[in-house]
This record gives sequence, C-alpha cells and structure tokens, in this order.
Amino acid sequence: MEPFDPAELPELLKLYYRRLFPYAQYYRWLNYGGVVKNYFQHREFSFTLKDDIYIRYQSFNNQSDLEKEMQKMNPYKIDIGAVYSHRPNQHNTVKLGAFQAQEKELVFDIDMTDYDDVRRCCSSADICSKCWTLMTMAIRIIDRALKEDFGFKHRLWVYSGRRGVHCWVCDESVRKLSSAVRSGIVEYLSLVKGGQDVKKKVHLSENVHPFVRKSISIIKKYFEGYALVGQDILENKESWDKILALVPETMHNDLQQNFQKHHSSLQRWEYLKKAASQCPSNIKNEKCGPWLEWEIMLQYCFPRLDINVSKGINHLLKSPFSVHPKTGRISVPIDLQKVDQFDPFAVPTISSICHELDAIFTSEAEKEENQAESDIKHRTRDYKKTSLAPYVKVFEQFLENLDKSRKGELLKKSGTMRETKMNYTKMNSLPCLPAYWKY
Repeated sequence: MEPFDPAELPELLKLYYRRLFPYAQYYRWLNYGGVVKNYFQHREFSFTLKDDIYIRYQSFNNQSDLEKEMQKMNPYKIDIGAVYSHRPNQHNTVKLGAFQAQEKELVFDIDMTDYDDVRRCCSSADICSKCWTLMTMAIRIIDRALKEDFGFKHRLWVYSGRRGVHCWVCDESVRKLSSAVRSGIVEYLSLVKGGQDVKKKVHLSENVHPFVRKSISIIKKYFEGYALVGQDILENKESWDKILALVPETMHNDLQQNFQKHHSSLQRWEYLKKAASQCPSNIKNEKCGPWLEWEIMLQYCFPRLDINVSKGINHLLKSPFSVHPKTGRISVPIDLQKVDQFDPFAVPTISSICHELDAIFTSEAEKEENQAESDIKHRTRDYKKTSLAPYVKVFEQFLENLDKSRKGELLKKSGTMRETKMNYTKMNSLPCLPAYWKY
C-alpha cells in the first residue's frame, strides 16, 4: 500500500473530493428519502480545515451545494451534527433560544485509548492487530444489544480512521429520542465504571442481567486468544498484581504462591478459576465463584463508551468517508457479516486510492481536465476503480435496507388509511335499520 505523507494531504484531498467521495450515497443517507421537508437542509455539518481552522454550522440545500462547498474547502475532517429547527448556516439570524437541535442518529464512539489500563501491547493513539480484538468484541456486544434488546434495525458501524469505531443508529424513531432516553440507553450498555484511580471497575450483582450474561458469552469466544495468549495478562508479577487487585484479599497469598509455580497465563488463569470456585462465599461484599472470573473478563474486555457523545443530540461526530489527517486512512463502513475479518491496517489511505486512480487515468488526464464540471455521474463512479469500492458497497447495502424499511412503513400507513376509508364507506352505505331492531 502506498505510504501516506501528511505533507501531500492538501493536494490529495482536492482529488479525493473531486473524484472519489461517494456524494450520491452520502446525500441519499442524510436526506432519508426526502420524507421530512428540509431534513437535509437543517442538518449541521462542521469542517476542520488546514491548521485546525474549525467551521461549525455549515448547511446545504442539496447534494450539488454540498459537493461544491466540499470541493472548494477541501476539509481535513468532516463532522456531522444534528437536524435543527432552522438552517444552521442562518443560526445567527434566529432569535435567541429559538435555534434548537431537534433530531439526530443515536451515536456511539469507542476509542482504544480508553482501554490503556488493560492493554499491554500499545498505548495512547497506537493500535496493533492484538488489541484490535477489543474493537471486534465491542462491535459484537453493542450491536447484539442494539438489535436484540432494543429492536433497532439500521445500525451503521464505521472505522474512525485511526484507533476506534463509531456506530450510527438511524431508525426513524431513534432519531427523535430525547437526551434523557439516549442517556438511559448508554447507561444500560455501560458496565466499566470509574476513573484512573479506581482499580476495580466492574461490580456484578448476584442476579446477573441477561445483557451481561450474553456479553460474557461473546467475550468467552475471544478471551483465551486475546487476553491470555495475545496480551499475556498473567505473564509476570507486575501484570498479575493488577488482577490480584480485583480479587478478595483473602485469596492473594495463595494466588501469589501458585502463580509462581505455573509457567503461562493460561495455566495461571485456570488456577485462578479453581481458587475462585473454592473460596468461602461468606466474605462480606466480595464475589467468588464464576462472578469473580466474569468481573475480571468484563474489566479487561467489555466495551468502553464515551457517554457524552451518545447522550447529546447536538454533539458532533466524525463523518463516514472523512479522511484521518494523521494516518491518511478513510473512515470506512464495517461489514457486520465480516467483523472478525476487518483489518484496520488494510483500510485504504487517501494516498493509495489517489495513486490507484492516477494509474488508471494517466492516459486520460487531459481529456478529464476538459470535461465539464457538471459531469458528476462519471466522477462519482471513479471510486469503483479503487480499493474504496467494497466499503462503498457495504454503505450501499445499508442504504438499501433503510429504503426498504421506509417504503414498508409508507405502505403500512397507506394500507391502514385505505382500510379506515373502506370501513367508513361501508358504514355509510348500510341501510338504516328500524329503531326496534336495536332491541
């Protein structure tokens, strides 16, 4: 893959926004079938330009307006905000207090840096294939709950371009949720609580909630390969002391002695499980048996959500198909059928797709230059000739499902209306019955 050089970004962005950005699909998503008047026009976009110049409250009339502005500004980053009561670009002309965020997708932001206390391979902005499994587990756990526990149908998962993932829940009813309801949903999905000073961040009650049980089942599929082999969480005294901080003190001496006798994290974990099943259950406020094992697994593997991103309707979130200015990687949709196979290092960079395009069109460069600016159709197909194509296809499948669902709802509504109308007509066409028939 073509190495990314941040110094080339301004020129690469010009080509990307002119030839490769999937405008038609993007507009189709945020317009939601044009069912609600001015829905797209009242949506806030925010652009971050070169040298961290930040422009909020951008809004556009249609796809063409959006394209022109993006090709003029060539933003380093695009954020999407709420749908407001008025056009965001006219917010200064609206009287104080009248400009209000009304709707937005329910969004989730999961960032690898929030796991720094439990991952041993990397820290800060760095990621590797070992710790990426944390994101795989997060997607599996959160997506299952959104689908099965809440019944949300339209969930778009997107790679952030560097060290995390985002989720956009786009069901019509979800976009209308209040901040309080959004907070309740995030609270339901949160288990790991406490800052850097809190050692034990997971506390299970005796009756384990079905959501937690199902999450543990997902973690179990990955735990050995990820935590015990990949992260080697019981490799030495320094690493196992972190785990001992999560178990009752009465077990410490026994575990310290026996951990030294075993030679791998796998063996030590087996011993810990055995010791937990034998510890006296009358220790005040302490869990033993499987609860102890589960609390450790959850602390090391359970998703860590940024609550503020999800609960605020007016909170901005990085847009799909935005470019990460540090890595050059595109924020691409993730195929939920292939979550385990998703490789962040295989995601195309802006350099790689621009060079792919150059290679294909070198001989046609002059011809392309002379083409009319209005020839959008040809330009928007250019991505199909690059490694961005499969990711746009995932996005299109998501949009297809949104469209089907919307058409289904409209049919249902029109069917109900027709039925009501027919019943009303039938009632009015019945002959008048004599008064004594009532008795």
